[in-house]
Amino acid sequence: MILATFSQWFTKHGSKELDTPKRLASGALAGITSVCSTYPLDLVRSRLSIATASITLTASPTATKAASASSTIIPAKQHALSSAYHTSSASSTVKAATTAAGTAASTVYTKADLTIWGMTLKIMREEGGVRALYRGLVTTCAGVAPYVGINFAAYEFLRGIITPPGKSSVWRKLSCGALAGSISQTLTYPFDVLRRKMQVTGMQGSLVKYNGVFDALSSIIRTEGVQGLYRGLWPNLLKVAPSIATSFFTYELVKEFLIPP
Repeated sequence: MILATFSQWFTKHGSKELDTPKRLASGALAGITSVCSTYPLDLVRSRLSIATASITLTASPTATKAASASSTIIPAKQHALSSAYHTSSASSTVKAATTAAGTAASTVYTKADLTIWGMTLKIMREEGGVRALYRGLVTTCAGVAPYVGINFAAYEFLRGIITPPGKSSVWRKLSCGALAGSISQTLTYPFDVLRRKMQVTGMQGSLVKYNGVFDALSSIIRTEGVQGLYRGLWPNLLKVAPSIATSFFTYELVKEFLIPP
C-alpha cells in the first residue's frame, strides 16, 4: 500500500512514466516510512528472541549463587555476541547469548520482562526512555532505503526480461521476485548486520558494547574482517528469496484484482 502510494505520487497518478529513478525513490521512501512506523517493535522482538532463547528467569537465591560461581570459568574471549545478531542466524544467537550473557542475564530478566510490554518498559526504564526504542534507527533506514528501492527497481527490470508478453507463468513471476530479493539483500546485507548489532548493544549482560555505528563497523572489520559483515548471508537468502517472491506475486495478483486492465 505504501509503495503503491509513493509510486502514484511520483507518476502524478499515472500521467508520467515510472522509470528506474522513480522506482528507486518510491521503494526507498516506502521502506523508510515502514521502518519508522514499526521500529520499536522490531527492536523489542530482537531483544526478546535473545532473552527467551538463552536467559534463565530470575529464580531462587541458590540458583543465582550457582550461576555466579559458574561464571568465573567463562573465558573472556567467548564474545560470540559480536557476530550473532543476524536475521536468520537463530542458532548462533542462542549460543552467543548464552555465552556472553551468563550470570548477569539470569538476574536481570524477570518473567514480566519477557513480554512485549515488559521488555518495552525495561528498555525505556534502563536505557534512556523512548529514545532507546529507536537505537539503530538511522542505520536501519540507511539499509532499508536502498534495500527496498533496489528490490522494487530490480523486480520491475527483471519482469520485463523474465515475463515478456505471453510468458507470464507463475514460476516466472516467482523467479522475478526471488532474484530481485536476493540481489537487494546481498547488496545491503552489511546494514542488516549493523542494525542487529546496534539493537542489542544496550542489553545488560552483553560483553560487546558499541559507541555508535562507526564503532560497530570498525570493530567488526577489525575482529572478523570484511566477511564478518556478510556472516549469515546464505541462510538469510534462503529465507528472503521465497519470501520476496511470494510478496511480489501476491502484490501482482491483488493489483490485477483491484485494477483490472
